[in-house]
Amino acid sequence: MSQLTRRRFGQSLMSLPAALAAAPMFSSLDAPAAAQEAKPTGHIGGTSFDDWPQGYDPKVLGPAVARHFLATPHMKFQNKPTIIYPEVCTWWGALEVAKLTQDEDLLKTLVERFEPLFSTEASWLPEAGKHVDLSMFGSLPLELYMQTKDKRYLELGLKYADAQWAKPDAKGLTDETRFWIDDMWMITIVQLQAYRATGEKKYLDRAAVEMSAYLDKLQQPNGLFFHSPDVHFFWGRGNGWFAAGMAEMMRELPKSHSEYSRIEKGYRTMLASLLRYQGKDGMWRQLIDHEESWPESSCTGMFSYAMVTGVRTGLLDHAQYAAAARRAWIGMVGYVDQNLDVTNTCEGTNKFNDLDYYLLRKRKTGDFHGQAPLLWTAAAVIR
Repeated sequence: MSQLTRRRFGQSLMSLPAALAAAPMFSSLDAPAAAQEAKPTGHIGGTSFDDWPQGYDPKVLGPAVARHFLATPHMKFQNKPTIIYPEVCTWWGALEVAKLTQDEDLLKTLVERFEPLFSTEASWLPEAGKHVDLSMFGSLPLELYMQTKDKRYLELGLKYADAQWAKPDAKGLTDETRFWIDDMWMITIVQLQAYRATGEKKYLDRAAVEMSAYLDKLQQPNGLFFHSPDVHFFWGRGNGWFAAGMAEMMRELPKSHSEYSRIEKGYRTMLASLLRYQGKDGMWRQLIDHEESWPESSCTGMFSYAMVTGVRTGLLDHAQYAAAARRAWIGMVGYVDQNLDVTNTCEGTNKFNDLDYYLLRKRKTGDFHGQAPLLWTAAAVIR
């Protein structure tokens, strides 16, 4: 670690409020006052996804954070309102929670939030076929179609999924390919959602071929992923995007598929590696392999999601991975404040070949990058 990093990193820690520098063991989290004063129930350890301490139950916290999302304004992109990927990810997580908890009122309000995008807010829709971060928007209307059967959503969602593959290269990869680890959520989710909504195998094939190419290009012998071929850092959330994307892929990909073995191997190799890097507090770090790096909430949520999903699908050993996922959930929930905002979330991050660049990224509170993985994990546990 450079002297500059030590000096500036230490200063950044000293400037943090005490509440963020050390995550609380228990959180009040939307619990009634009487419950907050009562003796906590449930256990911290173990492998159960059903028995939780007071304030940590995903069936309670998930809907509460989803409703908090409804009160959050749309994001802006380049100083204009645009529905871009962090909001899409959070919205999708909220829809999953609404579906799995059978909360019709929550679903209704999540649908109502989208309705102006067909009329007065249509200019807020991202342009299709231009960039992975914009194209993945299509995953949201496709989810709304699957839950409401309103064909307006299907038409809109497929517009993005198909535009992404309007000009594939000779290997069948989208022209949006850039070999950044983030892409393995962005590309994967819109194509998988199109497959789920239509049953058309071409969408599944696109995502699988793309993922195999990224695995070959970015996964390292230790199981983790470089940010890009020319930036050799194991950035936490970047690896989280890949882990979550592979988990989603393994929910759908049949064993008979030509890419199944390659993707399964990459998934298992990565998840086994993550077990070695998880902190005693349940968290993973901003840079996964740097102990001096700070505990980061969004990657912790994504890794927990990938593990819970693997356990639920039977791909991962329950005793080993459920314990790690449970510790991660409890660790991450400790970074949720009294306003239901997730703290210690890395700000939006480009790729850069400099250690200080990653270690000194700002820590955000209430950022959609952090809210989304909490909702995904809550949904996976409930599922």
